[in-house]
Amino acid sequence: MKILITGSRGQLSRELQLALAGEGEVLALGQQALNLADSAQIRQQVRQLRPDLIVNAAAYTAVDAAEHNQAQAYAVNATAPGVLAEEAATLGVPLIHYSTDYVFDGSKPAPYREDDQPAPLGVYGASKLAGERAIQAVFDEHLILRTSWVYSTHGRNFLLTMQRLMQERDALSVVDNEIGAPTWAGTLATVTAEMIRKWRNGSGGPMGLYHLTATGETSWYGFALRIAEQLRQQGRPHAKILPIPAQDYPTVAQRPLNSRLSCDRLQHDWRIVLPDWATAMDQCLATPRTRLDERGAA
Repeated sequence: MKILITGSRGQLSRELQLALAGEGEVLALGQQALNLADSAQIRQQVRQLRPDLIVNAAAYTAVDAAEHNQAQAYAVNATAPGVLAEEAATLGVPLIHYSTDYVFDGSKPAPYREDDQPAPLGVYGASKLAGERAIQAVFDEHLILRTSWVYSTHGRNFLLTMQRLMQERDALSVVDNEIGAPTWAGTLATVTAEMIRKWRNGSGGPMGLYHLTATGETSWYGFALRIAEQLRQQGRPHAKILPIPAQDYPTVAQRPLNSRLSCDRLQHDWRIVLPDWATAMDQCLATPRTRLDERGAA
């Protein structure tokens, strides 16, 4: 099986390349080879490569910058998924796409389910929602996997930022009233690989929209405390962590206070067992970093 992955050096793409290495020929194309803002290039590459499966792991994820770069955010997060869906439909192959908790406004007091009404607070969430709908409008052979608070030991994310800042400063203030489930990119990749195997052997659930995060919940403050504890166990100095409300940490784009996603549908339909967020984080930090450059990622 030939698997085309959009993106090559992003945190999710890196983990997918490792997780899917045994599933077939993996082609991970970075921005130079496959610019998602260029619809013509997307069509050209897909038609030339003729993959058996397309995994869209790339996205415009700069939440605050998206407020000032709406055209770029929509080109990558909304238009590109629709083009990939059209090409996948023409080839008759499935498309796997990742979306976000930011399609919701965070006002619900309970975890969000797949059939809850989206109401994004900013451009990033709105562009990702538009991407979901662009795929759904084209064909049914897709998996849209909404996730939250993604991190890994690569790229730019909360884990790496906190590790750095905790060793540069004496104290850090971290928001304690935004709640969600930190989700390791490795968890997303291994679950994706499991779903692909089940799809191929006919034991999977229906295609469509699913929520996929680690289990459990915490705040950004709780996430930071866990990172600080890991540093302490390693004998490394770290800053004192202070809780603050979101209103005391203003950002260009508003964030949802509740980012919890119910994964009941995924666990039931696909018989997927998801790890607790803290356990997955421990596993992430215990996993050696792999140099994908040596594996020829484009």
